[in-house]
Amino acid sequence: MTSRDGYCWTKKDGLKAGVPTIGLINPPTNVTDENVNYDVVVIGAGYCGLTAARNAALEGLRVLLLEGRDRIGGRSWSTNLDGYPYEMGGTWVHWGQSNTWREMMRYEMEKDVEESADFSRGYNQFELNSPAVTASMSHEEEDELLISATKKFANVDGVFGRKVIPLPHDTFRTEEAKALDRLSAKDRIDQIAAELTPKELAVLEPFILLFSGSTLEKTSFHEYMHWWAMCGYRYEGCLDMLITWKFRRGQSSFAIRFFEEAVATKRFSYAFNSAVKLVKDTGAGVEITVASGKKYRAARAISAIPLNVLREVTWDPPLPKGKVAAASVGNVNQTIKVHAEISDKDLRSWTGITWPHNELIYAIGDGTTPAGNTHVVCFGGDHKHMHPEENIEKTKRAVENMFLPKDKKPEIERLVFHNWTKDEFAKGAWFFSPPGLLADHLDDMRARHGNVVFANSDWALGWRSFIDGAIEEGTRAALEVRKELDPFNQSKSSL
Repeated sequence: MTSRDGYCWTKKDGLKAGVPTIGLINPPTNVTDENVNYDVVVIGAGYCGLTAARNAALEGLRVLLLEGRDRIGGRSWSTNLDGYPYEMGGTWVHWGQSNTWREMMRYEMEKDVEESADFSRGYNQFELNSPAVTASMSHEEEDELLISATKKFANVDGVFGRKVIPLPHDTFRTEEAKALDRLSAKDRIDQIAAELTPKELAVLEPFILLFSGSTLEKTSFHEYMHWWAMCGYRYEGCLDMLITWKFRRGQSSFAIRFFEEAVATKRFSYAFNSAVKLVKDTGAGVEITVASGKKYRAARAISAIPLNVLREVTWDPPLPKGKVAAASVGNVNQTIKVHAEISDKDLRSWTGITWPHNELIYAIGDGTTPAGNTHVVCFGGDHKHMHPEENIEKTKRAVENMFLPKDKKPEIERLVFHNWTKDEFAKGAWFFSPPGLLADHLDDMRARHGNVVFANSDWALGWRSFIDGAIEEGTRAALEVRKELDPFNQSKSSL
């Protein structure tokens, strides 16, 4: 089944909009009576909304899930083309992301993962292409270079951040950590500029932007340090936890399990292609109006809407000033993620950085397609932003430019991508904050508003912006609502 999301280009067919995914839901709704009064309406079918809806239904509540897309997964979904999965958004999982791994164990999917990197064959090299440095080196040399650079960048306290952020799930425990959120990544690089070699600087800057998908000036140094702390305060932990393990059949093979379990409760209703336009808190409950004009009612609502989309919904009564201010600043991540199928099997063990003169800055060999070609995944950001579908020849050149000059250009057989910037239900990729946003507004983002609970990975406390953070937030929201609506708990609390 083909979603309206995503793009695919091939030599034979050219550029086509819409790609197949097992996350597409058909029929798009199972609602037969629009006059039902639900216990809770969940807005958004990403991992946060799926977790909240499933948990609430399992615990006995009558649940309605509303989603503007035709599919589940939100910013983490996969397509399967000619027997090979391409991850359009969030990709990697790890047992260090405990919420995610718990759910994988729940669905007996712990063996359904494979490693992205395979340095056992092929070129087995890292290419660095920048105005200051052009070099080809081994992956061991690549790691040594990045270990040195990232340690200098993170060493704000003599112990690589362990003193300033001793507890990654409570990053503002120290006053020093709050000060870090006033700095940009560019500010921090300027502080240590004399310590960095040209090679270290050439790899450090794109490595940071691989996290934020923004510019160095708009990247919060604190949020980088939060990721760093979650990864064990070391570069090796970043590699291990952030870019190693992925699902063999794609993220949508995981997300569909949440949805199917919710359906099996018989207390779960859903309506896709139902973009929410108005959320009205009546005092006794909520009334939600979607784009078609249909209205749904419930005692509570859980909004799993990303930060950058909150302003696209009308809230009655209006959202508090702090939440509005946070949404006005927003998530700065405008990552460009382009998959390329290239007819060179030796690229399987290749990685490269081309910075800052190219739209795509970081790329890795990520798999071998059934045709025997190499799948290379490329990342760009806001520094030289492009819309890949608007000029496919420009996009192909950006992929070709990732490789050091060779006798011939790589032969691109296929390009696959999703434009997250133009996505009306995301307006950007995974969350990353600009300086000051979290210090000023993290509590505002997390706060409820009357009968509406706000839950999203954008303001999770642990793996913020990750699938794990989405599951964390969905679990929290469902529990909060269930405690309020469950008669047993209400009577117990009055004793």
